[in-house]
Amino acid sequence: MKLASSLVTGAALAGLLSFADVPMQAVNPLLTQAVAAEGKDVTGLTPQQQIDLIAKNKGVFGSGDQLRRFFFGDLEPIGIQPGGAGSVVNLYNKANNVTFSYCSTFDVVVAVKKGKVPKFPANEVK
Repeated sequence: MKLASSLVTGAALAGLLSFADVPMQAVNPLLTQAVAAEGKDVTGLTPQQQIDLIAKNKGVFGSGDQLRRFFFGDLEPIGIQPGGAGSVVNLYNKANNVTFSYCSTFDVVVAVKKGKVPKFPANEVK
């Protein structure tokens, strides 16, 4: 008798937990679709706002992390040049026609410019 009541209690508890999870699964896709419909990503920023934020934070530690989060998988390396702490990599974002110059030693973006820029002026990437 105790075994049967334990099984029923366990099944009821499992059902309650899975039922409680249903609203969260239903809400998340709706939020993602609403944000995507506005032309924004999950950060709530448009691509231009993301570019402006990176440009504002250039030279600040962690701006490279921002770059990776905002444009993960969308950056094409188009050049390497002296600058930063040795050399910097110029990364082009085709979707937004913007080039970022990135120093991996300090994880910072050192320059941002519209268009495909294989080499920045030396004074911009120091």
